[in-house]
This record gives sequence, C-alpha cells and structure tokens, in this order.
Amino acid sequence: MARILTGIQSTNIPHLGNILGAIVPAIQQSKQANTESLFFIADLHSLTSIKDSELLKSSTNAVAATWLAFGLDVNKTIFYRQSRVPQVTELTWYLNCYTPYPMLANAHSFKDKSDRLSDVNAGLFTYPVLMAADILLYDAEIVPVGKDQLQHLEITADIAKAFNYKAGKEVFVIPKGSIDENVMIIPGTNGGKMSKSQNNFINLFLPEKELKKVVSSIVTDSTPLEEPKNPDTCNAFAIYKVIANSEQTSQMRQNYLNGGYGYGHVKNAIFELILEKYKNERTEYERLMTKPNELEDILKVGEAKAAEMANQKLLQVRSILGYN
Repeated sequence: MARILTGIQSTNIPHLGNILGAIVPAIQQSKQANTESLFFIADLHSLTSIKDSELLKSSTNAVAATWLAFGLDVNKTIFYRQSRVPQVTELTWYLNCYTPYPMLANAHSFKDKSDRLSDVNAGLFTYPVLMAADILLYDAEIVPVGKDQLQHLEITADIAKAFNYKAGKEVFVIPKGSIDENVMIIPGTNGGKMSKSQNNFINLFLPEKELKKVVSSIVTDSTPLEEPKNPDTCNAFAIYKVIANSEQTSQMRQNYLNGGYGYGHVKNAIFELILEKYKNERTEYERLMTKPNELEDILKVGEAKAAEMANQKLLQVRSILGYN
C-alpha cells in the first residue's frame, strides 16, 4: 500500500486554482485502492508570512472547510493541522543539524527573496527542512508536488539519505514526487497563473454580489460584441473551460466564432456556471465556517492518528541520536 502525503498552507481562503489544481485531484487520488493518504493544513509554514493570529486561525478553518466541502472522506484519510502535531518541529531541529547551509541558500524559497534580505526570516530560510520533516515523519512514499516544489522534495530526499548514511540503516523512507503533467494550470483574472500574491484569483465562496464583481474584472480585449472572437487567445474562455464540461465548452467556443456574443455574456456565463456547479460546495463551506467546533472535532481525530505515527518515528530517531 502506497502512502501519499500532501499539505496546503493556510494563507486565507483557497481559491479556484488551489481547489482545481490541488485539492480536487488529491481527494480523487485518496479514493484509489491500495493507497493511504495524509492531508494536512500547513499552518506552521503559513507563519513565515502571516503574523495576525485571527487571520491565521480563520484561514486554517477556511482550508479545512474547503477540503470537507469538496468531499474529503475523513474516514479514509488522516486529516490534520500541522501545528497540532508538534513532533514535526522536534524532527525539524534534528534535520536542520544534517542540512548544509549552501543547500538552503540555493533553495528557491530563499533565493527568490535573497535580494531583499530584510524580508527573509529564519523560518523562510529553513522552510525546506520543515517540509522535509512533514514528509519524513510519516514515512510518506509519494508526495504530489507542483514543478515549483520539486526542488524542495529533492532537498528532502538528500537530507533523508544523509541521515540514513550516518545512521547506517534506512531510518527514513526516500520519498518520490508525483507530478501530474496534465494537472490544470488555472488562469487568473489577469491572464497569468491564478495566485494570491498576484491578486488575480477567484474565491468560489464569496457572496453572489462580490463573486459577480470579481468575475466581471476578468481581463479581455476590445473586440466589439458583433465580431467573431478567438477563444484560444481569450482569458475569459480559458477560465470558463476549466469549470465547464466538454459540451458546454464546445458551445461556448461556437458562440465566440459566430460573433454577436460579447465578453459580458461570457463573464455572466462563468458566474452562473460557478453558482450552478458549486452550489452544494458553497452551501457546505458556509455551514462549516459557522461550526468551528465541528471542524475542531474532525481535525482532532486526524491529529490523534498523526501523532501516534509521529511518536513512533521520533522514538526511532531519538534512539539513533542518543536522546533515548
């Protein structure tokens, strides 16, 4: 049985890109036979950028509610908050002591901000080591990652190999990355990849009036309503087709080619499709966000299971290091 692990940071409410690019595929993967899944909310990682306690707490609840609203079966997965299994921070310290400085200095998470060192905290610098602890603590074999996280997974493997070599035996499972080349890259409202940092995202859970305003902000060109349009170069069409089914997409493509169909029509179609397709998810998310105690109870069950696994691994590591 393959053990799969993935985590999503609790930096505000997951947007359409997070949901279609990571959460939905992970839930589908968890339903496969001969797999054991651990899904966690990476709220310790979030602290590198969020220092507002109320925002961090509400964001954590929002991430949990999103997973559950989209159908995560907590009876078949271990679902937990990273911070509630503090064994991961103990392992992070041990792994820090096996991680050479140049390895972290070359990590993208640091190098991307190295020209603004005043913005780099120690947590951001050692981010890849905490990620390694997240994975190695649970003997995860498969870690679904985007291409931008592949380097961090390679660092995890290097740290594990170094520890195993010094220990003289396989203490840690060497994880493998799972990169789905067909994973959807969700376009943002400005045409770039949907991202919170670019403020070009669509929050599926907004009230209808606010959601409509965001959808209306999708950038399009100035082709007149009556003229035919090229769907393959249109950002609004790109967003529509990641939500729509094949029949709806085909009809929308024809609308573009026929002319007499304006971008206002397209944006309204996107808005209506979101309301229709995600009606149940929007309702369940809203319900769960008013039931923090229910979220707490669900997460505690997963955290107890995760802690049991973590303790077993830490006992082994402590013994090897001389802390038994």
